[in-house]
Amino acid sequence: MSKVIKDIKEISKGIYNMIIKKKLPSLVMPIRSLQNVSYSTKSGYFEMLGKMKERTLTASTIKTFAQSLRMMGLSKELIGSSDLATKREAYYVSKNWGEARFNEQSESDNVMDDVEAMLMVNREQIGFVPEEKGGDIAGQLVVIDKDQETGKEIKIDCTKFGSGAYSIPSSVEELKFETKAKFVLAIETAGMFQRLAKHKFWKKQNCILISMGGVPTRACRRFIRRLSDSKKLPVFVFTDGDPYGYGSIYRTLKVGSGNAAHINKYFCVPNAKFIGVTPQDIIDYKLPSHPLKDVDLKKIKDLIKNDPFVKHHKEWQKALQEMAKMKKRAEQQALAKWGLNFVIDKYLPDKLKDQKTWLP
Repeated sequence: MSKVIKDIKEISKGIYNMIIKKKLPSLVMPIRSLQNVSYSTKSGYFEMLGKMKERTLTASTIKTFAQSLRMMGLSKELIGSSDLATKREAYYVSKNWGEARFNEQSESDNVMDDVEAMLMVNREQIGFVPEEKGGDIAGQLVVIDKDQETGKEIKIDCTKFGSGAYSIPSSVEELKFETKAKFVLAIETAGMFQRLAKHKFWKKQNCILISMGGVPTRACRRFIRRLSDSKKLPVFVFTDGDPYGYGSIYRTLKVGSGNAAHINKYFCVPNAKFIGVTPQDIIDYKLPSHPLKDVDLKKIKDLIKNDPFVKHHKEWQKALQEMAKMKKRAEQQALAKWGLNFVIDKYLPDKLKDQKTWLP
């Protein structure tokens, strides 16, 4: 019997015993927020502080309490039958739960995250997989997967996809890697990834290109982490020059999030370095820019005041303060002002050589 099923049975037994004793049962789970995490360069990721919340069965919580139990029941069923369900499918399964059904998928996702945190595992271990794809790969990498029917190894050469790319699967734990690449370059936008892949930047720089497509999925983050660890590869991250690229995309890849603090140590990439567009780049390269919106300025203030990662690194505080003072943001594609391939021939090669331009 898996540990997850044992834990689910133990929690259920505790609730049953409380009911038999005519006491109000409760569920205890970690608080999932930045206020419940700490950061240090020693660990390299957001760690949970240990603050907990208790969901006691009352008139006002009865529906959420029931939904949590039904979600654990669905998880036990999936694990027991070696099956899986997407987050969307789990939402629709709940339509058979009577008054405990979810009205919106956001409600279903939130309860699923609570169950995941309560059991201190990731959602794949409780039988649920995300809808989103993991990301795209091009470059000097052979991914060793297995044929689902025969169990035989399949070698996938990421240099052989022509105008396409290898897509990271939702589960990456069984993958192995072969590579002689010098580093991994994780890229925010699909458009920039396509440009670099088309012109074989990976061949010129002997590297592996990974498209994150915005905030990287768990599968993408876990893939990069496993690849970096197993092959001792440095990871460089190339995003737009804006608060979202800094505080959501890069920060999540490097140290994780408050919402998933219980599993950050598996999904973050502590050795990542930022080589994306900085406020200084906007000045030095005279880049076309966009004015910061109120939401951008609010994001900057929030990062400086509340984000443990930013509060730890003066370099990030300085960059964000400079951006707020300039009231400007710039996209990766703004480098095309100097030519479509300026980013390939000049910008990225210069960045990779000059560690003084990197951010931690």
